[in-house]
Amino acid sequence: MGGSDRIVIIECQRRANEPPASTRTTDVRAQFGLAPPKDASDGGGRWVLEPLSVRLGAGRIIAFTGPSGSGKSTALGLIEAQCPGGHNVGRISFPADCSIVDGVGAHGSLSEALGLLSACALGEAPLWLRRFEEMSEGERFRARLARALGLHAWAASPAPLLCDEFCGGLHRRAARAVAYNLRKLVTRRKLCVVVATGNDDLLPDLQPDTTVCLLGNGRYVKIDHEPRPRPIRIQRRLRITPGAKADYAVFAAMHYRATDELGFVDKVFVLREGTGGDALGIVVYAHGPIELSLRNRATDGRFRGRPDLLNREVRIVRRLVVHPDVRGCGLGRMLVRRTLPRAGTRYVECLAAMGQVNPVFERAGMKRVGACPMPRVQTRAMEALEKLGVDPFARDFVVQVCRRPQVRTVVAEVVRRWYRATTGGGEDRVARQSPPWLAQTFRGLIGSRPVYYLWERRAS
Repeated sequence: MGGSDRIVIIECQRRANEPPASTRTTDVRAQFGLAPPKDASDGGGRWVLEPLSVRLGAGRIIAFTGPSGSGKSTALGLIEAQCPGGHNVGRISFPADCSIVDGVGAHGSLSEALGLLSACALGEAPLWLRRFEEMSEGERFRARLARALGLHAWAASPAPLLCDEFCGGLHRRAARAVAYNLRKLVTRRKLCVVVATGNDDLLPDLQPDTTVCLLGNGRYVKIDHEPRPRPIRIQRRLRITPGAKADYAVFAAMHYRATDELGFVDKVFVLREGTGGDALGIVVYAHGPIELSLRNRATDGRFRGRPDLLNREVRIVRRLVVHPDVRGCGLGRMLVRRTLPRAGTRYVECLAAMGQVNPVFERAGMKRVGACPMPRVQTRAMEALEKLGVDPFARDFVVQVCRRPQVRTVVAEVVRRWYRATTGGGEDRVARQSPPWLAQTFRGLIGSRPVYYLWERRAS
């Protein structure tokens, strides 16, 4: 998609001359002993950038670095002028009437769109549903980058994708993650990207093929590299430590379900940046439901009607949450892979709605058994609501649950059965929930067709 290799010569024959003299500029020259400027026609002025050549091509990243005013933007502008048909992240716009998820990777699948968004540190489901205008400046930059990557990959343009002020306004951890993920995308999709950045700390994760260090006054140092696959720097400092159920409070709002209903928790592991550093991820292992049809299929009915054996031999991954700043960097896969043996049971299972679009559990070593069908109790509930003229995904669903006892009874029964199967205390817990909370929980249950995964400890 990045096209065949091409040498671009950047010839900065134009010069940056000072504006016409004024009273103030004359006073500044006099006060600081500066000579008057020469006219450009007499060889005066200042070189923005001395002539240089860069090689563009599929799978390549070229990075211009240097302080403000050193010529980074000028270099990108000259490359863009010679390579029409590319995409400039700074000029990417979003349609005003669509969500972020609709504006990214529109020509591909949902999983591709979510992959681009996660790679650009936009890995939270609520963000995907927002309009561009509702986002912060940092989120807008990441959304533009994701949209530009999707457009560029689809167009298969030989011109490069250009990004000035790359990750300039982002938290450094998020910026490093975006740089790392961009390197992966460029390599896998054979893109060509040219970035300008004043942050040299991004280079180890960006792994550019060529770095042009601009020194000012037109001078530069060009360095050609041979990038080799390596983990994001943050992975080298990570520690996985035992945690407690209370540790999940930090991550609850980051999970797409936004609920702390974890069931009967057995073990918790926390991923931290260094010893005692920030928590970047969590995995919660709990006791699973008494009966699952796909579990019975995968284990030849080993646990059917045997809760005692199930309690000894099986745990379920109840939650896996990675901080949005570092999603897409492989940390979730690493956290699951390294803790599966530490769960302490022969089997570990998982029901993951994100399994439809993200194969993280397969990459962690779990076997994908299949997607769960809608349980009969939920099917009957949907039929009952249809007869009552109620749509669970309509805007007025919460109002319907609040005002109509028949609707609330149908919804409460589904939620009660779910509580009883996963966390216990179904009757009491439903009685304590408000109608809006019941409506939200019900909507999440019937809208989710999770994928069932199973891992079995190898015999030693």
